[in-house]
Amino acid sequence: MTTLPKLTVRDLDRINLRLSAETFALIDAARADRLGNVSRNTWITEAIAEKLARETSANDRREEGRVANG
Repeated sequence: MTTLPKLTVRDLDRINLRLSAETFALIDAARADRLGNVSRNTWITEAIAEKLARETSANDRREEGRVANG
């Protein structure tokens, strides 16, 4: 699995993200279930990181299968 380097504020870029009110409500409900106070931005950032980790892991497994079957 690929590990990303720790980023500083200067390394970050901003985007506008359009989500439905229903999606915001679901995000807010998920945030409310967690301990502490998690911002929407943090929650969305974590969700993206989890998705990228799953896809990277799946791609690594496919690649390993190609090598083993190669």
